Amino acid sequence: QVQLVESGGGLVQAGGSLRLSCAASGRTFTNVNMGWFRQAPGKERERVAAITWGGLSTYYADSVKGRFTISRDNAKNTVYLQMNSLKPEDTAVYYCAARNRPGLVGLYDYWGQGTQVTVSS
Repeated sequence: QVQLVESGGGLVQAGGSLRLSCAASGRTFTNVNMGWFRQAPGKERERVAAITWGGLSTYYADSVKGRFTISRDNAKNTVYLQMNSLKPEDTAVYYCAARNRPGLVGLYDYWGQGTQVTVSS
């Protein structure tokens, strides 16, 4: 089992920045790929960014490319999402997820409880 706890959400004005953190516990972080997802009211959940265990491969949704950066510190069992140039359409609940299998696409096995990000215009 992997427990994931997100933090860092909040209210920010358009153009501002936030940094989300996701702390993992419960088992080794080794070989666990990580992702950030978001879900806005009335919309489907969207994969925002993902990163392999070693950090050599990343994925970004087109909607956040050039604005968001995913990173991880395996020594701290933590993954981050730096969000810059935020837009009102980035408003959503952001979830951290862990994938205990190769690659960044497909089923994610563990999920955090989510953190709200609200961007005002």
